[in-house]
Amino acid sequence: MDVANELLLKLEHGLIVSCQALEGEPLHSPFIMARMAKAAEMGGAVAIRTNGYDEIVAVKKEVNLPVIGLVKRKYEGYAPYITPTIDEVEQVVRAGAEIVAVDATKSIKPYGLSTEAFLKEIRKRYPDILVMADISTYEEGIKAAELGFDLVSTTLSGYTEYSPHGDDPDFELIERLAKEISVPLIAEGRIWEPWQALMALEKGAYAVVVGTAITRPQEITRRFVECIRNSKGVIELAGAKRRHSKDRELI
Repeated sequence: MDVANELLLKLEHGLIVSCQALEGEPLHSPFIMARMAKAAEMGGAVAIRTNGYDEIVAVKKEVNLPVIGLVKRKYEGYAPYITPTIDEVEQVVRAGAEIVAVDATKSIKPYGLSTEAFLKEIRKRYPDILVMADISTYEEGIKAAELGFDLVSTTLSGYTEYSPHGDDPDFELIERLAKEISVPLIAEGRIWEPWQALMALEKGAYAVVVGTAITRPQEITRRFVECIRNSKGVIELAGAKRRHSKDRELI
């Protein structure tokens, strides 16, 4: 068995934890992301997805798990921001990640490259790195598999202007692609509950990525707060009914 297949087998039916914090967020720190990754490893994660050269280096030192690396960078006039050019790919490879995640949408990358041309450039310079296609639609997933990406991930479903937006995981996309492509399909995006991760696997996903629900406490807190605020009227009504019931018992 070659190294690439051995690595992919480690991911099968497992949980990949995304440890990322952007600039301006309270946990933005290579040290903190590395400790997050260690906690994920202790919890049973099969791999870590993380953003940034320093973060990848720190995580690789902390855990004995495969790392899916990326570098987020915005280029003026271009939509792709997940490892959008060969410069960011070089950083991921140099940092030691086993897999590089790149934007594989239909949007043109900086310097006018299509996804196909971009992948060819990556293969030419870094033939040994596994490349994950972050896509947003069924058509993009099919195209990525045909182009020869090693993995396809639903990461960007709901994050491009033309893909379906919603609060729940894109189970339809996961199920359709799992039936059609021969490379591992990774389910990622808006997975908040364990049952949703399990459903993604039941729909055919090879592995599941969960990030925000595990490693971004400000977003976890926000969900609790919004739920409480939205339920305030219901709670007050239930309390009034209980008080009314007790008053009737005293009559």
